[in-house]
Amino acid sequence: MAAMLEFRTPGWNPYAVKYSPYYDSRIAVATAANYGIVGNGRVFCLGLGPQGVQIEKTFDTNDAQYDLAWSEINENQLLVACGDGSIKLYDMNVNEFPIANFHEHKRETFSVAWSPVTKDTFASSSWDGTVKIWSPARKESIKTLPVGNCTYSTSYCPSNPHIISAVSSDSHLRIFDLRTPVNAQYHLTAKIPVHIPSPTPIPQGPAPPAAPGEILTHDWNKYNHTVIATGGVDKVIRTFDIRNPSAGPASVMMGHQYAVRRLAWSPHASDILLSGSYDMTVRLWTDGSTMPAQQESPVKAGIQLGIMNRHTEFVTGVDWCLFGVGGWVATVGWDERLLLWDANRMLQGQA
Repeated sequence: MAAMLEFRTPGWNPYAVKYSPYYDSRIAVATAANYGIVGNGRVFCLGLGPQGVQIEKTFDTNDAQYDLAWSEINENQLLVACGDGSIKLYDMNVNEFPIANFHEHKRETFSVAWSPVTKDTFASSSWDGTVKIWSPARKESIKTLPVGNCTYSTSYCPSNPHIISAVSSDSHLRIFDLRTPVNAQYHLTAKIPVHIPSPTPIPQGPAPPAAPGEILTHDWNKYNHTVIATGGVDKVIRTFDIRNPSAGPASVMMGHQYAVRRLAWSPHASDILLSGSYDMTVRLWTDGSTMPAQQESPVKAGIQLGIMNRHTEFVTGVDWCLFGVGGWVATVGWDERLLLWDANRMLQGQA
C-alpha cells in the first residue's frame, strides 16, 4: 500500500469524514464517544501541513455526532448531525458554541447534505422517518418530506437543486422533486426497490440477494447526474438510473463481507467509486460503465480495483479530495483513526 498519513482520535469513534470543498488541506471528522451508544460527540477540524495532520479546532456536543457537511457558502463553517435530533452549524472563527442550532427531528439525525448548486439550503435525514430541508438563515425547516421509516442518508442531485434523494431501512431509494405539487405523494417522484433483481441476469458471477435489506448509504454520480449508487446490509453495491426506476440495477458490485456503510463516487472519473464497510475494508471499484466488453449488457458487473485493509474496526466514512492529482482519499473507522491515502496507486497497480 502507498504512503499513508494517520491521525488518531483517542476516546472518540469516528462516524464521518469530509474534505473541505475549498481547501485540499482541510478535513473534518465527526465522532462519538463510546461508539455512539451513549455520551458526547466531537467534531475535529483538521489541517494538513508539513508536520502532518494537526488539529485546527474541535467542537463538542452533548450527544453523539453521526454526520457532517461543509458549508457551500462559507469556507469556515460546517454542519454536524447529532444524536439528539439537532443539527448544529459551527464557525471555525467562533470558539466553543454553534452559531446556529436547528432542532425539529424527533430522533437521531443521521445525515446532512448541503445543496451544491444553489448553496442556500441543506437537507437532513433522521431515524424519525423524515427528510427536512433547511435554510441556514432561519431556525424552522422549509419543508418536511415523509419517508415513513428510519432514513439513513439524504443527498442533493449535483446538477438540479430541486431533486433530493433518500435511502432508508425499508430497502428503497426515494427521489423527491420539489417542483412537483404537494399532493398525496409529498413531492415523491420515484420509489425504487433496491433489492428487486434485474429482469436480465448479470453477465458474470453470482446473482445478488433479492431479499429486502436496510440501505445505509448512497451517492450521486458526479458525471452522470441520473445515476445513484446504493449500499447497505446485504453487502451489495448497486447503481440505478433514476430515468428508468423500474429497470432494476444498472450495475452490481459484490465483494464486501459485511454491510456497506459509506459510498463516494470519484469527482475525477465517471466510473470509479469508493466504499467502506463493517468488514473493516475500503474498496475501490469501477461500475463497468466504461468497459467496452460490457457496453451491450443491460446490467454491468462492476469490478473491484483494489482493497485497503489498514483499519482494524468498522469503516464508517470515506471521502475524496477534490483537488490535486485526483486520487487522495480520507477514510475513518471505529478504530479511532483517520487515514489519508492515494487511491491512484491502486488504479496504477491494476493498469
